[in-house]
Amino acid sequence: MTTSQLVGFTSLLPFPLDAFQERACRALEAGQSVLVAAPTGSGKTIVGEFAVHLALESGRKCFYTTPIKALSNQKFHDLVERYGADRVGLLTGDNTINGEAPVVVMTTEVLRNMLYAGSRTLVDLGFVVMDEVHYLADRMRGAVWEEVIIHLPESVALVSLSATVSNAEEFGEWLGTVRGETRTVLEEHRPVPLFQHMLVGRQMYDLFADEEATDPADRREQKVNPELLRVARDDWASSRMRDRRAPRGTGGGPKSGRRVGNGRRVWIPSRFEVVDRLERSGLLPAIVFIFSRLGCDSAVQQCLDANLRLTTPAERDRIHDFVEERCAHLPDEDLAVLGYHDFLDALSRGVAAHHAGMLPTFKECVEELFLQGLCKVVFATETLALGINMPARTVVLEKLSKWNGETHADITPAEYTQLTGRAGRRGIDVEGHAVVLWQPGIDPRSVAGLAGTRTYPLRSSFRPSYNMAVNLVHQVGRERARELLESSFAQFQADKAVVGLARQLRKADEALTGYADAATCARGDFMEYAGLRRRLSDTESTMAKSRRADRRREVLDSLEALRPGDVIEVPTGRFAGLAVVIDPGTRADRDGPRPFVLTADRHARRLSLADFATPVTAFTRMRIPKDFNGRNPQSRRDLASTLKHRTHGLTPPPPRRTDGPAPAEDGRIADLRAQLRAHPCHECPDREDHARWAERWHKLDRDAGTLRRRIEQRTNTIARQFDRVCEVLTALEYVDGDQVTDRGRTLMRIYNDMDLVAAEALRSGLWADLDPSELAAALAALVFESRRPDDAAERPRLPAGRVRDVLGEMVSLWADLDALEREHAVDQLREPDLGFCWAAHRWAEGDDLDSVLDAVGLAAGDFVRWMKQLLDVTDQVADAASGTPLRQVARECAARLRRGVVAYSSVSD
Repeated sequence: MTTSQLVGFTSLLPFPLDAFQERACRALEAGQSVLVAAPTGSGKTIVGEFAVHLALESGRKCFYTTPIKALSNQKFHDLVERYGADRVGLLTGDNTINGEAPVVVMTTEVLRNMLYAGSRTLVDLGFVVMDEVHYLADRMRGAVWEEVIIHLPESVALVSLSATVSNAEEFGEWLGTVRGETRTVLEEHRPVPLFQHMLVGRQMYDLFADEEATDPADRREQKVNPELLRVARDDWASSRMRDRRAPRGTGGGPKSGRRVGNGRRVWIPSRFEVVDRLERSGLLPAIVFIFSRLGCDSAVQQCLDANLRLTTPAERDRIHDFVEERCAHLPDEDLAVLGYHDFLDALSRGVAAHHAGMLPTFKECVEELFLQGLCKVVFATETLALGINMPARTVVLEKLSKWNGETHADITPAEYTQLTGRAGRRGIDVEGHAVVLWQPGIDPRSVAGLAGTRTYPLRSSFRPSYNMAVNLVHQVGRERARELLESSFAQFQADKAVVGLARQLRKADEALTGYADAATCARGDFMEYAGLRRRLSDTESTMAKSRRADRRREVLDSLEALRPGDVIEVPTGRFAGLAVVIDPGTRADRDGPRPFVLTADRHARRLSLADFATPVTAFTRMRIPKDFNGRNPQSRRDLASTLKHRTHGLTPPPPRRTDGPAPAEDGRIADLRAQLRAHPCHECPDREDHARWAERWHKLDRDAGTLRRRIEQRTNTIARQFDRVCEVLTALEYVDGDQVTDRGRTLMRIYNDMDLVAAEALRSGLWADLDPSELAAALAALVFESRRPDDAAERPRLPAGRVRDVLGEMVSLWADLDALEREHAVDQLREPDLGFCWAAHRWAEGDDLDSVLDAVGLAAGDFVRWMKQLLDVTDQVADAASGTPLRQVARECAARLRRGVVAYSSVSD
């Protein structure tokens, strides 16, 4: 193949290639695999499209993989437009179009499953494009990318497209070890300059003093705009002023704001005002990231309430016609519950939300109209940043923190770059703009740090799953599978860390030799003598700790024996002296009893263990009046007077001594001291000098031991995880040595993260007597996960009948597997979540969308997404249940679920 292939390809493009694109394409044409790491919007997908071109020109196949179905559909339409529908196919699990075409776009999971199944579609495969390959860091799904990279045939050239990461060279080096010669092409320059701003009230400030530098690499030494720093200082001062005449504003209306230190008021604009400011500055179209579904919907409503119109009458007509046509498949009876008319009204004005709770069809409309320039403002959660091609002139970040599933956390430099990277449309905008909204307490220097940092490394999240294990053992046997897993990026990174640790260990070993030489004594083995000294010191220290523990135990016992009315001598502390116990406080604190006492000096105090250096014994008793009140001075005076009278002439017992070693302990110390005195090195005049070197040797040897343990922990970590997974599978008789049993072959067909629970349910016939709707409810427990932990606290609504018992048995089955996992140090299976079971059952029974959504409190988009995942696992169960009646039940279950809004295969689910 000659360079004319690249020339022919570039002739199809409306623009010349950038230098990094040309470097990558030439390497690919030369037969190398390539890794391209470049900013969002820089055009790295051109390299993937060149792989498609090479495949078609050479009569081979090209698979174009993406992390999400939405991106797969988007890329499918792009390639169909360029190469024709007859030469491009689509495989996304629930959508199959022309699957045997020479170019097939698919999700990465589909390709992984094809590799394990040995699909005939892989014949003549020449190229695989892995778009958004940095997804392999994803905790939930990242392992799929590494599985594909490891298992692809050696003859396949790999095109890996990644966002900018700081360890791209390391990732490229790993690709070279598993894929052969791989060219790493890095590009940090953005084709459209990105300018950073902060919107403070009505005033837009440049973030940096010199906004000429637009790349993070050039910004590391840049100074923050001094005017912004002055605003921040004024805000800091105002937060410490007690000026009741200038309270903080709510941020919700046109008069909201706060007065800063110099007396002027800084407005906190509403979301409508932000859009209005952007429009007046010519900064639309814009994406406003809010990080809250409710916030996105509220922002759209604010714009509607303000009668905002960003479109012309002609644009409104085009939007209306487009949405009506695209949503024509939606049942008329569902339009109201889906909020269709409000959605259409807002979109016709040029405003829309975009988040996972929206119906996939609605999101598709927003994405397409935004690309056409008809939708002017999108209020979005961060899910929009996950690969969908929606560049804007401006990106706005309302806040710099978001809910991560557990807590509100600051966004990372990687997330900031991913979000703001959408600003600046190549070929349309001369420059892009990133705007952070000023909030009280914000530090412009921290914003500058986010904008100027390139410290977001790609970290592998790979770990062997049960499905992966049985598929690998079936294909290549256990030992070869182990070797394959050791070639993962996760192990590569662990081994790279081991290289550094091993270097430290070598230096430590060299230093240990030097220290030992320096401690050499002509009179005898000084390291032996130093060992005796250390044993003596450790023994004395241990015995001292033991004595303190014994004394503490005695003190605790003595305090726990106290009763109301006991008269004691408080041995130490501010309240030492005679006291009467009012309340022993035995249930007061986990650190021991805290007796409430009245002292002879009329102090009523609750004491602690610190006040009792020695055990305490009551030496007399007295009656406590029932109406005694420690806060009443007269009560205290009366009881203190009685205490003095009651103890007049009495002598408290001496404190009990608990010091002094036991005879056996004393003998051990004496024996060690005798051995020291008898050692030849004891009389050496340089003894203490030798001892200092020996002590250094001991401390370094201890540190070296820690290094050795860390190296051992990181060596073969993935293989050890695989061994533990195989032990669980062996215990359950899914694997027998190098063989996969019949049970294991069932597990090979289930790719859900609850794969083992599903396989065990199939094996035990747990679902055998369920009807299709009941099966939908049972399988829903394997896919659904509540968005918030507190969702699980509410008792879920469950269908009646046999399936309710089956769900209970599934939870018990999981509990048994969980115990087996703990026995083998494995942690993969989560508890089944029953929160979607009722919805799945009712939908399969034919209930309308309104009643189902109302009962379970789910947004339409969430409902459709969980239904799509339920359909995936239902199809897998049907496949795994081959030869049994359950297979037909599962197929009928899938048929019942595929109706209404679920039946339409959207690009965004």
